[in-house]
Amino acid sequence: MRLPGTRYQEHGWEQVRKLLGQCSLAAFAQAPLPSLDDYVEAVAAALVQVGRRFDTPGNSDGDSVRDLALSLLYELQARPGDWDAFCATVPRDPGEALLRKKVNDMYATLRDKVDADNYQVACGRPCSPNRIYAYRMLDTAYHEIARLFTDWRSHAVQVGAILNRAIDAAPIEARQMQTIAGCRPEWILRWSASCAGPLHTRSKRFDALKDNPVKIGAMLQEIAEYDTLSANRDADWRLDAGDATLWLDDYWRVMAAPEPEAAGPDRILEAHQDALDVVDEAPETPVDTAIDPAAGALAASVSLPPGFIQMARLAQDRHSWAARMMVDDGLPVRLAVYAKLTGPEDDAYPDAWCDPATGALPTMQQLAVLAGVSLPTLRKRRDAAIARLMAAART
Repeated sequence: MRLPGTRYQEHGWEQVRKLLGQCSLAAFAQAPLPSLDDYVEAVAAALVQVGRRFDTPGNSDGDSVRDLALSLLYELQARPGDWDAFCATVPRDPGEALLRKKVNDMYATLRDKVDADNYQVACGRPCSPNRIYAYRMLDTAYHEIARLFTDWRSHAVQVGAILNRAIDAAPIEARQMQTIAGCRPEWILRWSASCAGPLHTRSKRFDALKDNPVKIGAMLQEIAEYDTLSANRDADWRLDAGDATLWLDDYWRVMAAPEPEAAGPDRILEAHQDALDVVDEAPETPVDTAIDPAAGALAASVSLPPGFIQMARLAQDRHSWAARMMVDDGLPVRLAVYAKLTGPEDDAYPDAWCDPATGALPTMQQLAVLAGVSLPTLRKRRDAAIARLMAAART
């Protein structure tokens, strides 16, 4: 299931959950109940050591299972209340099975909190972890109904209950329901009734959906609409990504000129040509090219070359207007700004800025790890840098 802003609701979650459980047990083997900081450090180190099989995509955005696990681990560090709640439920000397279950429960709750927060940022609409859980339940129900429709001969009684009629031949609905958009709310309700499902238990978790086909229909359509919107992976505007980078750099240069003129096409092209003709004779500050072991391990933990940070810094044009305006921002923040404003892929980006596996700038999740901050914190710093650029361009 895909929803705006979410990352942990797709096929890779089970692998993420298992990986975090495996590395958590390794951390608890070192200390029965460590502090949150010690736990995060131990699990992060374990995640670095796991095999490359965890570098496979864990969602439709291409985030690897390892990246997703690291990001959720750092989200936990930013939410100490979840860690405290976990510690409060762990008995003295728990067995391995119970400890793994408690860890799984902690991360299962955390993933819905994180995705609910990111959904709100992406859509501007309120969303709770319980609502994310409800979306997931409806998506699961749709796939189960689709399975029953496909194998209707083996489940004729239940399919008849769902469609509210006797089934003696292949139901036309089996052909009509090609996506979740074709799933009717009343089918969800009847399916749940036919198997004592989630809408027909004593749990109050889905009270807002019980006997409410209108609300169920709206949520099904939202899932379907985002599936359609994200199907082409923004392929259309990525065709213009190369032109966008040059235009943006020229835009900043023109806007920052002492006596700016109208930023028409001729003025922008002239500014770009002037910049190409300028030779800056100021002496270069030597840059240390040695690979720092800690930085190398950090880069490797998110599947980047060990020398990524050093080489990316060397590749920067430190005399460009944008670089001078962001001189106090770290490299991960600057790369996040470029990815936000001109897209993650562009021929104008130096190779040293890009992840060799994708040919694009590192993902926000990778950059957050490189910066040593949580994903929300990196977003805030990126947006603050963009706001400063905008303000400077207007002055």
